[in-house]
Amino acid sequence: MLTKMFGKKSDHPMVDIKAAQGILNDLPKNDVYKLLGELTEWIDSISEHADFKIDHQFALMRLLDEAAQPHIRKLLREYFTPNELGKFQENRLWMVLGNLSRYTAEGYYKIFNRYNTVDKGNSVIKAQLPLLLARTVSAMIGQLKFVCARYGHVDKTIWTNLAQIYSHAELQKCLDTPVSLYPGMPANTSVKWEVGHLLGWYGCGVNSLKPLHMHLTERLVAQYCSSIEMHAQQGEQNLFSFDLSNPTAPRRVKVDATANPATRFVSLAGLRPKLEPLLKTLEKKVIPGDLTVGTAYDAELVGEAAQYLLNYIVATPIRRSPRRNVTINMNVAQGFVNTVERANAGLNFNKEKLAQWKMEDISANGFRTLLPAQAGDDIRIGSVFGVQPDGVQNWGVAVVRRMMRDDKNQMHVGAEMLTNQVTPVALIQSGDGSGAFEDGQTALWLSEKPGELSGQVRLLMRADTYSDHRSLLSEFNGEDYLLIPGGLLEKCFDCDLVRFRLVKQESGPAEPH
Repeated sequence: MLTKMFGKKSDHPMVDIKAAQGILNDLPKNDVYKLLGELTEWIDSISEHADFKIDHQFALMRLLDEAAQPHIRKLLREYFTPNELGKFQENRLWMVLGNLSRYTAEGYYKIFNRYNTVDKGNSVIKAQLPLLLARTVSAMIGQLKFVCARYGHVDKTIWTNLAQIYSHAELQKCLDTPVSLYPGMPANTSVKWEVGHLLGWYGCGVNSLKPLHMHLTERLVAQYCSSIEMHAQQGEQNLFSFDLSNPTAPRRVKVDATANPATRFVSLAGLRPKLEPLLKTLEKKVIPGDLTVGTAYDAELVGEAAQYLLNYIVATPIRRSPRRNVTINMNVAQGFVNTVERANAGLNFNKEKLAQWKMEDISANGFRTLLPAQAGDDIRIGSVFGVQPDGVQNWGVAVVRRMMRDDKNQMHVGAEMLTNQVTPVALIQSGDGSGAFEDGQTALWLSEKPGELSGQVRLLMRADTYSDHRSLLSEFNGEDYLLIPGGLLEKCFDCDLVRFRLVKQESGPAEPH
């Protein structure tokens, strides 16, 4: 990068603020990708230039960071969109925003580390220390979000750096000092609030969320981070713990566990009285004017993210059944259409070779599988795939619930089994019907699970074809049924999981119109 171009400090183009401002004025305003790419290079350049005085280095970091903010907000809206991005566009956005957030976080941390180890007496930095630390953590949140957006491996350095920042702020008694993070921002923050924001958001199982919901939950936690509490005493409402002496990702608090003095506890209980009234407002299809998640999202999407957070706070997910440490080979048909083709033995024209996966850590409700680097590129949270264990004739269906890459770039996938057996069935509208439903479309009839109400059935249908106002007719095991809508249970990646109430018919279903 640009650091290799410069020798003595007097040769650096940003030797003073006036020169730096001139460079910013010349950035390509009509190409936001190029603009942010150049800002990333300048951030890397000044953070590596040790000949700068530390206060000048911090002033430049602030200048460059602030110049990037409006453009970052624009591209964040483009990246975290309800619409599926093309591979090229998604990769381009991820590279630009991910690199910028990483270099910004590293740049601020280097200034903090330099102040903490070499330039402790610098009065300018000392006076602005709360802002330096808060901006460092804020940039780390952005860095972490783009790692998580691709379910990447989170380097332990981020937890080590976070622990050092928190410990230093605690020692200097500036954890709660209010700061305005960026010019024009409507509310103050603090180092403690930013650390609570990062730990609280990441701790709530982000590897089980789609990227859009990662973004929305992070924005909601940011909105209410002043309600997150962090303290040294363990209490009943603490959800996570963070060990300053041996920092790792936040862990769920175990009530009977013995904590060391360096452990800090995170409570999200204060979010509940914020989220509950918010959800009532969102149910009315209204987004409050003071909610800073952005204008590109409808109330339903924001409500899904808010409900996820509330559910996690009220009842932290627990494992419903024990794991068995066994390995079973299985055939895999990825996606709804491929699963329909494979499950419909009489009409299976798909001659493509099936993928071979291994089920591991099997429980009554699901399993884990480990995929090589490239094999997981087309899998998403909510992806449906057919599974056929070795020696079994019928096909079952699973849905991806968790994803995370390890330090070898292998993808760990946690899946929930929706059923051990599916049957392809044809669906026909009851009555004249209306809308975009196509008579005769194939759905997957899921076998009944233990504990399910009798007289009901779950189906996997083609995406966006279910309606609460349309009954359907179908045949199953030689019997004709009227299917009365019972609700959309889940929108999967390329299909919908729905429920119907069954009414047995005396005569066969009507012929398609």
